[in-house]
Amino acid sequence: MTVAAGRPRAPGLRLRATGWLVRIRRVVRNAPYLRKWVILGALIGVVAGVGAIFFFTLLHLGTLLLLGVIAGYYPPTPLGEGGSPITAIARPWLLPIVVGAGGLISGLIVTRFAPEAEGDGTDAAIRSYHHGPRRIRARVPLIKAVTAAITIGSGGSAGREGPTAQISAGFGSLLARLLDLDARDARIAVAVGIGSGIGSIFRAPLGGAVLGAEILYRDDVEAEALVPSFIASIVGYTIYGSVEGFDPMFGLQTHATFGAPSQLIYYAVLGVVAGLVGLLFIRSFFGLTTWFQGWTVPRVLRPAIAGVGVGIIGMVLPGAMGAGYGWLQSGFGSGIMAIPLWVLILLPFAKILTTSMTIGSGGSGGTFGPGVVMGGILGAAMWRLLEPFAPGLPPDPAGFTIVAMMALFGSIAHAPLAVMLMVAEMTGNLSMLAPAMVAVGLATFVVGDASIFEFQLRDRAESPDHRYRTALPLMASLTVGQALRVPRCVANSREPAGRVAERAGFTRVPGVPVLDDSGQFTGIVRTATLAQAPADADVGTLVDTAFPTAQDTDALDHALEQMSDSGVNWLPVVEADHKLIGIVNVRDVMATYRLAMRGTSRRVQAPGVTGRIIEATVSPGSSLAGMAIEAIPWPRDAVVVAVQHGDALVVPRGHVVLVEGDRVSVFAAPAAVRDVQTLLSADESAPRPAVQGDAPAGAPNDGRADDGRADEPAPGQA
Repeated sequence: MTVAAGRPRAPGLRLRATGWLVRIRRVVRNAPYLRKWVILGALIGVVAGVGAIFFFTLLHLGTLLLLGVIAGYYPPTPLGEGGSPITAIARPWLLPIVVGAGGLISGLIVTRFAPEAEGDGTDAAIRSYHHGPRRIRARVPLIKAVTAAITIGSGGSAGREGPTAQISAGFGSLLARLLDLDARDARIAVAVGIGSGIGSIFRAPLGGAVLGAEILYRDDVEAEALVPSFIASIVGYTIYGSVEGFDPMFGLQTHATFGAPSQLIYYAVLGVVAGLVGLLFIRSFFGLTTWFQGWTVPRVLRPAIAGVGVGIIGMVLPGAMGAGYGWLQSGFGSGIMAIPLWVLILLPFAKILTTSMTIGSGGSGGTFGPGVVMGGILGAAMWRLLEPFAPGLPPDPAGFTIVAMMALFGSIAHAPLAVMLMVAEMTGNLSMLAPAMVAVGLATFVVGDASIFEFQLRDRAESPDHRYRTALPLMASLTVGQALRVPRCVANSREPAGRVAERAGFTRVPGVPVLDDSGQFTGIVRTATLAQAPADADVGTLVDTAFPTAQDTDALDHALEQMSDSGVNWLPVVEADHKLIGIVNVRDVMATYRLAMRGTSRRVQAPGVTGRIIEATVSPGSSLAGMAIEAIPWPRDAVVVAVQHGDALVVPRGHVVLVEGDRVSVFAAPAAVRDVQTLLSADESAPRPAVQGDAPAGAPNDGRADDGRADEPAPGQA
């Protein structure tokens, strides 16, 4: 199939809706929540478990070959993975060459095949959840696994969770495309993939499941993903454990107990120190990432140059290279006394530097593993410093190590509950949760709003998955079928591009739905693509198969999410068997929403029901023009429910600034109606605000053909 120049590449093939696939799609879409996610969660869990085994095998082989055979360095391993001890490096002078070569190979592969696979895989999966859950290309998980195995196996400082998160999150995205899941289910599939992949490879199914729901936001949890994540995570853990074993990663550290309340003072201090070091990690990580991005050196060479620097540091502090889990294992017992104190003190800070260099330069891996390692070693170092003189100190460092692991990464990832559960599962120890709660709470206070994940949002109100549902609850009760209209222009896949371009230009549409000979929808062809194509080319060769679609039973907020995620302002509407039944655009959604608001207002104003919806336009010269919503003195019993800016529906968050011409909708209790009317007509020249239901609220959908203007703004854009 020929692809026109400039057309976005599809994230994967849109599978033809054959009979069996149509039936599966229909069953999945109509299935109850629990039944649907028992099946889909189990499928994602299988891929998470198999993917974790695949990556762990690649990583073991890469480490054995690159560090072991070439440099003569066999990194120590945690107790649950063999428990090999710390050994000397036979050829330390080769470390800069080996790590640099690993960075070069990784950079070449990423740059050539999947540029989006560089950096922190967990953060990339979070970005996909919020801004395109159906758009993870099928090749990305494989490229991420291979390049991360090379990066970490050669000595680069990164974690194993990023690749496994992307493997299962990528499968969740593929599943969303294959089964044509709506926007909300597609996001849940990606979140489930994140949690099950991480939970599998760390043998921490409960913590991993919670992590997939908690790590998406700084101050919130994606509750809808919890049950599917539990299912997927336990399936993935079972498969991975059947091959690699079920023992906790760091063995059973049950000797670490908490029984003296006076020790809380030490753990409180540990929490504050962990928060400060975590804050240093965040600033170092993003500072070096920005520094590397400013280089004029070719992108492919940056991981190699950074790798040389990591190798030089590794010649002095080998624990700063690779994953570092074997070095952390020493912090659970008397083996910590064999490591020089200066090494323990410097190692967390060296790990911050090498991790920032490895991932910030474009190397593949994750930040969870290094964050946990630097936290644990920091705790062991503090125990060594306090042990000679501090009264009531625990007799061994295991408690400090466990709590610091939880505190440092739990605070910088804003996932305290998930990280505490994961570390408890990784160490087989639940008795340290009480002091950990104190330490994690103080560390989180120190870190504040800073986060190690760039694409983590504050809460669900900021997420595309919830912004229309929370700000405009009525939108979720309306369906695409209520806003449906007939497309002005449709093409057959065998038609010549010139003929279709003429029709598209006459009707002024931004794109044309394309049908095959059987009448099945195959995709769309953009007007710009038609203008560049030869006049005699078949339209079928120019089709964009990745263009999003909706079904008539989808909620309108789902359709808006799809348009916002994809940066488009209209969607073809298809049945489960991919038969085209119409289109919907932003203007259709607005008309349907306003019509529904008018009807709702009438019901709200009925006897026995309190409250009414008031609408007004911000007139020229109004005192409200230029003011943020949060700065306007709204009456106590009133709430802004919508702002319309031109043809775009703007979510009425506090920071949104009103401008002249904006249409503001406010729900007010009876006692607040007069105050709202006075506020909205604050200047003499402004017309008296109209009460919704008494004045026309916009043209409803009347089945007219779409005008499809290409300059309509995408939803949410002012």
